[in-house]
Amino acid sequence: MKQPDMGRMLKQVQKMQEEMAGVQAALSEETVEASAGGGVVTAIVRGDQTLESVRIDPSAVDPSDVEMLQDLVTAAVNEGLRKSRELAEARLGAVTANIVPPGFNMPGLR
Repeated sequence: MKQPDMGRMLKQVQKMQEEMAGVQAALSEETVEASAGGGVVTAIVRGDQTLESVRIDPSAVDPSDVEMLQDLVTAAVNEGLRKSRELAEARLGAVTANIVPPGFNMPGLR
């Protein structure tokens, strides 16, 4: 049985690490947008899962119903985070697709 070329494998892993670092840096610059309440609350989330901003339409501000506004903000932020995770998985998955064999499961790589 032929032994794997460890030097070649190490080079592939190092290349993948460099590519992943580049993708992660790029993700911090990309954003996704999510809204709730028909667009009265919008959350902008970066690809590295940091909240960049929240926009609230003044019509959503009702002092007698603060709970509704809180719920809309929570919904918009959660949806933005979900979209951001999907974006990160897609970008990082493209890096690991050529190196990690199909069906191989390692947390953080797929």
